[in-house]
Amino acid sequence: MADDPLFIVVAVACLLVLVILLIGIGGFAKGGDFNRKHANRIMRYRIGAQFVAVILILLFVFVRRMGGA
Repeated sequence: MADDPLFIVVAVACLLVLVILLIGIGGFAKGGDFNRKHANRIMRYRIGAQFVAVILILLFVFVRRMGGA
């Protein structure tokens, strides 16, 4: 499964969501000017990245169930 290109794309998308989430949590924990300026933008990026990741996961499951790769 690790050699499947779609699986690799899904894994990268999930890691991207994790990185964005950790940046948001770090900014929230630190507070201050960075959090005031960027908290909503980071949350919007995370939601968009999660949407893409979920769509890719569903596509991966669909392709695997249909007998592809």
